[in-house]
Amino acid sequence: MHNNPFNKALLDPQMFAVSWELVPGRGAKEAAQERTLALAQRAAAGGKIHAVSLTDNPGGTPAMSADFMGTEIKKMGIEPLVHLTCKDKNRNQIESQLYALDRAGIKNLLVMSGDYPVSGYLGRPAPVFDLDPLHVLQLISEMNRGLEYPAGSGTIRHQPSNFFAGAVVSPFKATEAEQMAQYYKLKKKIAAGAQFIVTQLGYDIRKFQEVLLFMKQNNVSIPLMGNIYILPFTTAKMMNRNELPGSIVTDKLLAEIDHERTETDKGVGARILRASRMYAIMKGMGFNGVHIGGHNIKYEQVEEIIQQGETLVPQWTDLIRYFDYPIANGFYYFERDPGTGLNRENPSNRQTGSREAKMECSYGFSLFFHKLMFEPGKKLYGIMKNISRKAAGTKLENIFHKLEHLTKVLLFDCQDCGDCALIDVAYLCPMSQCPKNQRNGACGGSFNGWCEVYPGKKQCIYVRAYARLKKHGQKTQLEKDIVPPCNWDLYQTSSWINFYSGKDHASKKYNTTSSGN
Repeated sequence: MHNNPFNKALLDPQMFAVSWELVPGRGAKEAAQERTLALAQRAAAGGKIHAVSLTDNPGGTPAMSADFMGTEIKKMGIEPLVHLTCKDKNRNQIESQLYALDRAGIKNLLVMSGDYPVSGYLGRPAPVFDLDPLHVLQLISEMNRGLEYPAGSGTIRHQPSNFFAGAVVSPFKATEAEQMAQYYKLKKKIAAGAQFIVTQLGYDIRKFQEVLLFMKQNNVSIPLMGNIYILPFTTAKMMNRNELPGSIVTDKLLAEIDHERTETDKGVGARILRASRMYAIMKGMGFNGVHIGGHNIKYEQVEEIIQQGETLVPQWTDLIRYFDYPIANGFYYFERDPGTGLNRENPSNRQTGSREAKMECSYGFSLFFHKLMFEPGKKLYGIMKNISRKAAGTKLENIFHKLEHLTKVLLFDCQDCGDCALIDVAYLCPMSQCPKNQRNGACGGSFNGWCEVYPGKKQCIYVRAYARLKKHGQKTQLEKDIVPPCNWDLYQTSSWINFYSGKDHASKKYNTTSSGN
């Protein structure tokens, strides 16, 4: 990729990439926007930063467009890394956004589901989540090849774009089901076209190394960046209370930061030192770069972290002891190495049941009837296929559809999307039971197995799905197929008829359009 210092730094084994996250804030001509531009100008002049990362409506609240801010920052001579989230835009708007970014020469993207919308003009906005990050990564991959689509009697092919698109993963989950859902989705993101990975926020160094080992064991060679957040007490307290979903600060770490703020500099030096140590450990362990963030951070402090971190790299193994912050009874993918304080390359024992999720008998029931009705060659498959095809397009279709919908509402809280994903998520509906409509795996916002939007009230559906599948020896199903987004042409139509007539995504798994039973 030509003329992209960020891409070059990440891909060059002799370099160590650094991105710095800035938050444009709400408004157009306010202090937050001017400060963001001033900081980016300092970073451009300083020459230590390979990309300025720009958030997209963080915390689920409105803010200055990261796209537009990125175009201004690019003129300064430094690469923007624009966050592209799925929460506020449907697929057409995302495609339009990518055209504009390509036109503006913005190459670096960090694709995420995004924080659930919580506030906006005259109240809470409607969440969109039409696509998930995997679908966006697939779209970007196709655009990089030259997007093709039908038009009239022929096909239009666009000029290839030149995006460098990354994704995120959280290794900081407390439970087995949560963590495995993250790793299964990570594999899907890479299959969908992610070109680099950034970890979410945490301070347990074993968990950071865990991602490295997981990627190594799965033969993943794309670059990995570690997230370093310069953590003041107020923010640490919010993270400790799960008020910033996906960010983990343990009681032990919170107590240390609370003590540090009694120092004469209010703990600033301790925060910079902690970040510098993390920098050194990341580089020493084999990360390809770091992603630095923090509220009200000056460029000079980022530069200090880089300089101090580089001096500490030769002794990085001695610094591991400063980052022993395990979640109580937390799950680790790998066994602990007591000699190093890190991990052995042996996966931990996952033969026992998932403690965080109750076993639900409805799965066995659903599985039985699915095989009976929807697998070719089974007893009811041919009958249901014939009934569906005869009902399609007649007065019986409405009755058939209502009967199906009533059944699925009672059993699965069906939203009548017509392109059913029950089969993909262990007979849990991602359109009704996941507020972000994630059809390909969990977002990063869950905490102790609870949904980001309903903490303490509703479990993440992928926690429940993992427990169901593990009980039946099928847990790896969650990492297999990339489930396409809903085809809204099928909304409020019979998913059974759509399946047997080959219209929905599930029918393609079973080739229902072929002849015979």
